[in-house]
Amino acid sequence: MAGSPRKASPKKAGSRAASPKKAGKAMKKRGRKPGAKTNKRRSKRRESYTMYIYKVLKQVHPDVGISSKSMSIMNSFVNDIFERLAGQASRLCIQNKRLTMGSREVQTSVRLLLPGELAKHAVSEGTKAVTKYTSSK
Repeated sequence: MAGSPRKASPKKAGSRAASPKKAGKAMKKRGRKPGAKTNKRRSKRRESYTMYIYKVLKQVHPDVGISSKSMSIMNSFVNDIFERLAGQASRLCIQNKRLTMGSREVQTSVRLLLPGELAKHAVSEGTKAVTKYTSSK
């Protein structure tokens, strides 16, 4: 049996057979244009506040720069504050049996998390930003 040619087995209904045109030729790869680059993997996008931190720094101190290590620390700080505020606002929504988190919950969480004068400034800046956004719509 090892030396004898294989017998063709009967095909099942619905199975695909190679078309007579392509039977003798190698199958062509589909979905790729000629001249297209291969083996190029797109790097995973990293979201950060780096650009925004840099813009604020230039508004406050135009002549001052920031090292990459300091920028990484600032980015971690902003992420940490964001997570704390979001968590507190989420707990407030659950306590008040609300399904939607609004500006009121965020404002209350700012007042709870940030100390004294810092909370007042944050609330006033947040209110100003929300007013500017709603007026632009």
